[in-house]
Amino acid sequence: MKAIAMPERFWTLCLGALALSACASTSGEGDTRSASAATPAVNANPYPSTYRPYPGRPVALAGATVFDGTGRRIENGTVLLRDGKVVAVGDASLGTEGYDRIDATGKFVTPGVIDIHSHLGVYPSPSVQAHSDGNEGTDPTTPEVWAEHSVWPQDPGFTRAIAHGGVTSLQILPGSANLMGGRSVTLKNVPARTVQGMKFPGAPYGMKMACGENPKRVYGGKGRMPSTRMGNFAVNRQTWLDAKADDGKKRNLATETLKGVLAGEILLHNHCYRADEMALVIDMAKEMGYKVSTFHHAVESYKIGDLLRENGICSAIWADWYGFKMESFDGIPENAALLFKEGACVVIHSDDENGIQRLNQEASKAAAAGRRMGIAIPDEAVIRWITLNPAKAMGIDTMTGSLEAGKMGDVVLWNGHPLSVYSRPEKVWVDGALLYDSADPRLRATTDFELGQPGAGDVK
Repeated sequence: MKAIAMPERFWTLCLGALALSACASTSGEGDTRSASAATPAVNANPYPSTYRPYPGRPVALAGATVFDGTGRRIENGTVLLRDGKVVAVGDASLGTEGYDRIDATGKFVTPGVIDIHSHLGVYPSPSVQAHSDGNEGTDPTTPEVWAEHSVWPQDPGFTRAIAHGGVTSLQILPGSANLMGGRSVTLKNVPARTVQGMKFPGAPYGMKMACGENPKRVYGGKGRMPSTRMGNFAVNRQTWLDAKADDGKKRNLATETLKGVLAGEILLHNHCYRADEMALVIDMAKEMGYKVSTFHHAVESYKIGDLLRENGICSAIWADWYGFKMESFDGIPENAALLFKEGACVVIHSDDENGIQRLNQEASKAAAAGRRMGIAIPDEAVIRWITLNPAKAMGIDTMTGSLEAGKMGDVVLWNGHPLSVYSRPEKVWVDGALLYDSADPRLRATTDFELGQPGAGDVK
């Protein structure tokens, strides 16, 4: 496949007119909420999004089975996209005049898939030490670091995620070596020369925390606190207390992030496997005055589904990855199903450059495990686990995550049932722009890193 390099040789993508807009930017776009907003003298948005949607055409997807992400299923449905937005979703009676009509009979339409837990860009492919930028493993608490300052936009994983998995948005998190790993960043999965060109406009920042084995292993091994779970909690509590006591007279990057969490402006994402630790973290959050948005990995969430529901906390989990270390031994494939039965928020995540390419299949496996034990889980509810639920947990659900009028035109047309292992994305739109088409080699992105290498842009 012949690649045509864009200016500055970043993304090679034959998009015709789309390529002309790839470099467009504005300095004030996409203001994100930050802890520093509490300090008037501090720029609340020092690394603003320069994201600009690629141009698209009015499109009508007609005749498909539509899973809209809210839990609704529409047979012989129609989805209208115009000016980057969802215009309408309905049945066959919805008019399509003035739109490019795509016959989607026998196919399926869903919102764009969202991965709440990714390390693309901070642990990019190829996996070499020079590109290992996800863990600032030099201190137990590093809330001052921001994942976006490590993201390498040329990571080939981004293009694989959209082509194979229909992923249109994703949250990039620091690793879990630290009790407090730093800020996460939410990205639109589009070709861009810079991370700012991928930043999801208006998305709140997150902060990554970790409990359990990882931080106590890393720092206990260095002969410093924490070396135990009680040490984990002691360091966390003191760090929160120090942040609360800070008078703000001298700027402190760590404190700005922590105060943003305390103010509810930055969402808290906590790596935590065991149910007992999750319960303790919930109490610590109440003690210190913050809220946990999501427990990540959370293989024992099924033990406290009622507690998670009552506190409005999502569980971002794998379908069946468990038992690989002591704190994951009580994980079970029925985790998601039992949470669903309890009425708690379920999110299927990847944590992996390969898993992100098949989140639809992972969600299907999790649902199948529940059905085998007698829990009825409709397909339309399962789709929510990889669309609207992660959007909600990331604070972007008013903008994306479901096919509703006025939301971003992030859409996947699947060539078969999206929960089938035999299905894959046929076309993917991001903000109404067609950025992947399995039938059009010109719409298979290739990064500069891949140019000249065998298989560049290959999506088999």
